[in-house]
Amino acid sequence: MSTKEPAVPAKAEPVDASNDEGQPLVEHLVELRSRILHALLAVFIVFIPLFYFADELYLFVSEPMRAHLTEDATMIATEVASPFFTPVKLALVLALFISMPYVMHQVWSFVAPGLYKNEKRIALPLLVSSIILFYAGMAFAFYVVFPLAFAFLTAAAPADVTVMTDINRYLDFVLKLFFAFGLAFEIPIAILVLLWSGATDIASLKSKRPYVIVGCFIFGMLLTPPDIISQVLLAIPMWVLFELGLILGRFVTDRDDEEDQDVESAS
Repeated sequence: MSTKEPAVPAKAEPVDASNDEGQPLVEHLVELRSRILHALLAVFIVFIPLFYFADELYLFVSEPMRAHLTEDATMIATEVASPFFTPVKLALVLALFISMPYVMHQVWSFVAPGLYKNEKRIALPLLVSSIILFYAGMAFAFYVVFPLAFAFLTAAAPADVTVMTDINRYLDFVLKLFFAFGLAFEIPIAILVLLWSGATDIASLKSKRPYVIVGCFIFGMLLTPPDIISQVLLAIPMWVLFELGLILGRFVTDRDDEEDQDVESAS
């Protein structure tokens, strides 16, 4: 009587970890890490010379405030490490602002391969325009808003009170306004993106104009000092930029309509 030996199950083939589905994700992660490292390296390279001139840079940024102080008043440091760390923080933020075009180039290089041709044609000019508008907002804040706002705030002080601002609090205040005005100047880009994506249209935005105007003044009230000058100087440019976005949006929508008609006629 012969006994059957139990069948030995066939060994499973080893799974290749580097299959076609998982490999692209790994490649994307490696490329993302490389882009981030390149961006950080660019910020660090720009930061090195700025660190050497950190004190001079802070004097330049604080000039709108110091110009309106009385002769016997100066800016003060209420924390032990503020005289060192405050100019260094300014140099680091400026390094980020200056290297922003290269940082955005890294972002674009990572995203662009996944875009269609017509998307690249629109996205790249929007990216460049957003950087320029952000710089324009910062320049408007520094050269227009700061002198008027600080003149008003120092003049509003009681007669027996000497205005002596802490250097660290002043820097935080200035950076907040830089970001607020830089972000506000991005309104035309935001409108073009909304129109291009089909999320809204020109007629709908025009119908919301009263709410937009009120929102501009609320935004200016929340992000600027409690004085009417800086609030108005933020709200009015936001409104003007909204109208500019509507004007530019007409060209974008008209051009898209013409291209759609050409495609339909060709088909």
